[in-house]
Amino acid sequence: MDVVDFVHAYRKALNNRMDEITRVLSTGGAKDIEAYRSMCGEVQGISQALYEFDALLKKANYDDASGT
Repeated sequence: MDVVDFVHAYRKALNNRMDEITRVLSTGGAKDIEAYRSMCGEVQGISQALYEFDALLKKANYDDASGT
């Protein structure tokens, strides 16, 4: 697996997880407030991770590999 394939696979995995959590939240699937907060925190963490990942790729001149 080359770097471009890795970048795409990693971003896809993170986006899929964020979409999965968002679906659960939007359908009222959190069993209690603690689960809701945990899922919201995970979405925030994934979002921040994607932002930092893109920033690092841009610094490393891999920004052309960051297409979603």
